[in-house]
Formats: sequence, structure tokens, C-alpha cells
Amino acid sequence: MYDGVLNDLELFGINVFTYERMKERLQPHIFNALRSTMEEGRELTLDVADAVADAMRVWAMEKGATHFTHWFQPMTGSTAEKHDSFLDIPGLDAKPLLRFSGKSLIRGEADGSSFPSGGLRATFEARGYTAWDMTSPAFVKQDPQGVNVLCIPTAFCSFSGEALDEKTPLLRSMEALNRQALRVMRHLGFDSVKRITPTVGGEQEYFLIDKQQFARRKDLVYTGRTLFGAPPAKGQELGDQYYATTPERVAKYMRELNAELWKLGVPAKTEHNEVAPAQYELAPLFASSTVACDHNQLIMEQMRRVADRHGFTCLLHEKPFAGVNGSGKHNNWSLCTDDGKNLLKPPRDEKQADLFMTFIIAVISAVDEYAAALRMSCATVSNEQRLGGHEAPPPILSVFTGVNLYDKIAAFVQGNDATTHERETFNIGVSTRTTLYKDDTDRNRTSPFAFTGDKFEFRMVGSSQSLGLPNTVLNTVVAEMLRRIADALDAAADKKKVLKAELASLFDAHRRVIFNGNNYAAEWTEEARRRGLPVIESTVDAISVLGDPKVAEVFRSHGVFSETELNARLEVSLSNYNTHAKIEGITMHKISLQKLLPASVRYSGALAGTVTELVKAGVEPKAQRRMLEKLNGHIAEYYDAIEDLGAAIAATNENCSSYECSLTIREKLQPAMTRVRAAADALERIVDKAYWPIPSYGEMLFYVI
Repeated sequence: MYDGVLNDLELFGINVFTYERMKERLQPHIFNALRSTMEEGRELTLDVADAVADAMRVWAMEKGATHFTHWFQPMTGSTAEKHDSFLDIPGLDAKPLLRFSGKSLIRGEADGSSFPSGGLRATFEARGYTAWDMTSPAFVKQDPQGVNVLCIPTAFCSFSGEALDEKTPLLRSMEALNRQALRVMRHLGFDSVKRITPTVGGEQEYFLIDKQQFARRKDLVYTGRTLFGAPPAKGQELGDQYYATTPERVAKYMRELNAELWKLGVPAKTEHNEVAPAQYELAPLFASSTVACDHNQLIMEQMRRVADRHGFTCLLHEKPFAGVNGSGKHNNWSLCTDDGKNLLKPPRDEKQADLFMTFIIAVISAVDEYAAALRMSCATVSNEQRLGGHEAPPPILSVFTGVNLYDKIAAFVQGNDATTHERETFNIGVSTRTTLYKDDTDRNRTSPFAFTGDKFEFRMVGSSQSLGLPNTVLNTVVAEMLRRIADALDAAADKKKVLKAELASLFDAHRRVIFNGNNYAAEWTEEARRRGLPVIESTVDAISVLGDPKVAEVFRSHGVFSETELNARLEVSLSNYNTHAKIEGITMHKISLQKLLPASVRYSGALAGTVTELVKAGVEPKAQRRMLEKLNGHIAEYYDAIEDLGAAIAATNENCSSYECSLTIREKLQPAMTRVRAAADALERIVDKAYWPIPSYGEMLFYVI
């Protein structure tokens, strides 16, 4: 357990091979050569790689590391690592030594066929490569048992170069966005900018439940969510969970979690109780997209590890409990220049206004034109449980700007001034206060894509997801809109006039996506359809967007995904959907037959025995007979639903394509599961607590308080 202090900045990044540590440990010419490679894309020579690798090894061994690993993110949503020791024997008769070569740093090898590949790799052609991502720093992971390993963030690709991971396409999309954004910046007179980087801050929501309770819920163990559970007498109705005082046991967990993340250089900033009981949130500061994605994987891993040490289990599923809020991963996205300018920060002069409006309109246009692709990036069987509920955005992409910003954009494209405005104050009716200024916009927590002052918050991303694909899609589609703007300016004599005309045309075509109202309202769905916005409610339909020729072309043209890679992703996504859904169905079927149904029958037998004894005693058991009749009616309904579920599971195992199987799951398996759950939850409400074999919602959600 951590018992230090978190205000000691010496703790931050102590297990990270930072830029400063490189500079300290490398000779000046080696460091300068490495910096040129990192910042300008120059080729990394083997002598430089050897020097960097050896410096990494020495530093890592000082931290207690005995092994290194190429740490990568396959298409599983998680991370992977294979540990190799620093031990080397250079010849048959040579003495062993500890060494880490530049070749081992730059490239590793993994079995590509054992990870999801969508047909890109097979057992007879299994080679996969890991390649050092020098834009994200290496770090040492320290295990409580004393096993320390040097982790080198890497991309993962096949023998023929296709991406097998989340990072490779993300890095490609960042390069595509940088290329097109720089073209626009040059046309607008910002010649000193050398690089533009998408930045991300990923808020992470999660649940904590007692580890012993978790072990008794096999549905949670196998699927990450409760497949059964009647609502407790109290849930989140009173609104007393949100921002409430954190339970002491949870506060100790958060303290150690922050310490572990700070050691890894993850800038954990904000923590608080979320809306649902036993639900919490952690938010880090911003980093570049690739570093932020790495950080989020470390956050999820450390959440689970630290929870275990405190007697908790951390649940990252999007909807672990029905009837209370689920968990998302709000993706706060912005664009930053190498000299520190945020391109989405509202302007103060005319030149800055041109810049701001160009990028804000490009983003709005991209979200509208490629809404289906953004919806696809968040389509998983677990997020399907969350999206569309009155706690998460509906499965309709819209943009919240707020009235103030909308009016400014409209004024700008009409040729009017949009740079200055009076900052509004508000009065809370207390004299002893400083002047309080309003933000430019209110918050709209129902919007899936909201402008929040100097960034966009993409709220559709699921809590268990990697941030890789959502940011890959977002970077790519914004790059496409910037390319169109840059193309229009390339041959323009009067660039300002052409810019205004191009932005006016884009805004006129895409303003339909802006919606500043209540996205939860049923009327919005119909309004969205009238506007021509895609309403993709089914996860299967959302995944199928990967096969859309328009989506394929935008990825191909920017070098982010080839057609082969997209087809592979489509197959992987459908396979993941099918596999997870079938695991849920089988788990529900087994728990029903082996636990809940027998428990209900035992209670029925006990109740029947009571009726018999009362009759023998000469007492008419009216209430008990009615209880028994009601109970047996529910048992019969439950048994019929279980049999239907078994048939639906069998239907998913028939010989069919991944897409056909996913349709069977959507149209047969999931409706059958809904009926089984309804019957089981009805029984939970009336079966004696002593007979019910699994912890209830109340026991799990309120145990730690």
C-alpha cells in the first residue's frame, strides 16, 4: 500500500526514460541525432540505436529491471508483452553478459497469427513485427512481487507491413493530419510552425466492487457485466452519489492509484465519485494522441492491479449494472502547434480568427460528412449496452457549439467581425465575492461531440475501449477537410477571399450537424432523420460502415488504412462482437440452469412443504398458496425462456459468415437473453434471500460505503 505523499513532484515520471534522462545519459552527438530522428523523421542509424539501447538498459537495471519487452496494442483492446532478459552469450565459449542492442530496441518479433488479424495472418504465415515508437517514452513497470521490466512502446505489423494493432494507424493518422494542417497554416501565413499534433485527454469512468462479491458473480467474471439483477430499493435516484465524499476505502485506493500512475509519467489530475453508486472517474492532463492512448492503457491496467491489492475488482465494462449509469471514456481532443498554440482556442484578432474559424469549421464538417465512421469507431457489443440510454449520447453524431459560438461562425462566413465580444458576468446574490465570468458556452452533457471552450469532447467512446480507433478516425476525417481547404487555396490569388468562400460553403453544407438542444429527447431522433443525419442504432450496422467505399477511400487516400487492412478490421470487429455475445449467452444459460433455476425450485419445494404442513394442521394457507402459484408461474416462464435461449445459442453456431452470425445474435440471441433476464429478475424479487445463490445489486453497489 502506498503511504507517501502525492505533492512530491520527484515521484512524477521516476519510472520513465524521459527526454531529460536521454539527454543526461547520451553523448551530445548521439542525443542530437536521436532528436533529429524524433522531430524531423530522419533515419535512425544503428550506432545511435545501440547507444540509446545501452543507456536504456543501464537506467532500467538501476530500477531493478531484469527483462525488456516490446509493449504493443493488438486488436484486442488491451496490451501485449513478451519478456526477454538482458542476458546474452555472444559465442559458444563466451562468458554470459548483460546487453541490449539497438537492433533489439528497434525491432522485435511476435506471433501475428495468435492475435486478431482478420485473415492477415495465419498459422502457416505467422510472422509479426514490433517496431519502436520513439514518440512515446519507454518506462519500467514495477510489480509488487519485485518483477520489473523495461517496456518499449511499439507498433505491431505483419510480415508484409499491414497494421495489426491500434497504434500503427493512429500514428499514420497523426502524420496525415499534420501534413494537411501545415498546408493550411502556410496559406494563412503561419510559416514558423513546424508540426501540429492532435492532443487528447481521456476521462476514464469505472466501478469498484468488493472482490469477494465479484468472485460469486460468474456473469461478471466471464463477461464483465451482470446478466441478472433486480434493481435495489435505492440506486442513483437521489443524485447523492455524484461528487459525494469518497468512501475511505476507495480514497486509499485512489491515493495508491495516483502514485503508481505518477511514477509512470501519467498526469493523473482529477478524481471523483460519479453518478452511480460504486462508480468513479479519473481524468489525466492532455498529451499527444499516441502518448494519451498509451497512458490510457496504463490507467486501465493500474486500476485493475491496484484494486486487487485493496480487495476490490475494477469493472471497466460500459454497462456492468442495468438500471444505473454506465461508464464512458470521454475523448477530449484538440490541436496544438509545436510552439504551444491551441488551434481550437477562440481568437482575439483577425488573423487568429481566420485560423480558428478554419479549423473549427473543418472539424464540424468532418463530423457531419463522416458521422458514420465516427459512430463505427465506438461500436462494440459492450458499448451497445450504454449508448442511447439517458446517461450517454444517443447513437447519432451531432455537434454542440453553443449559441454564442454558432453566432460567431455564422457572422464570420457572412463577412462580419467575429473576433471580439464582451465577457459576461453573473451575480450569485452575495456581496463578498470576486467578479465571476461566464464561459463562452454552457455545457451540454447530452451531446456526443461538444465544443467545451478550447477542445471537442467526443463522449461516445466506451470505457473499456482503446482510444486508438476513435482518434484514428477523428484525425483522418479532419485531415480530409483540411486537405480540401488547402487544395482550394493552392492556386488562389486572393487567398483570404477564397478561404472565406470555401469556409462559407462548408458551413452551409454541414451546419445541419450542429444541435444545441437535448440529445436525449425522443424528438431529436426524428429531427436528426429529417436533417439527413445517419441514425445507426445497431452495433452490427455501425461495424459494417468499415465496408463503405466512401470510408475506405478517405482512409486509403491519407495512407491510414489500405483496403486489405479495413477488410481485416471489419472481420475482427464482427468476430469480436460475435464471440463476446456468444460468451454472454452461454454464461447466462449455464447460470440459469445450474444456479438460479435450481434455487427457485428449492424455494418452491420449501413453500409447498409449508402449504402441506399448514393443511395438515387444519389451517387454510391462502396466502401461501397464492405465493406458490405465483412463484411456479414465474418458474415456468423462466424455464421456457431458458429453452428458447438454448435454441438461439445453437443457431449462432451454425455454419455461416461472421456478418450472418452477427445478425442471428442481434435478431435471436439478444432478444432471448432479454426474456431470460426478465424472468430471472422477477424470481429474484420473490425468492427468499436465503435461497438466492448470487449477490444482489444492493450488496455489490453499496458494500464499500
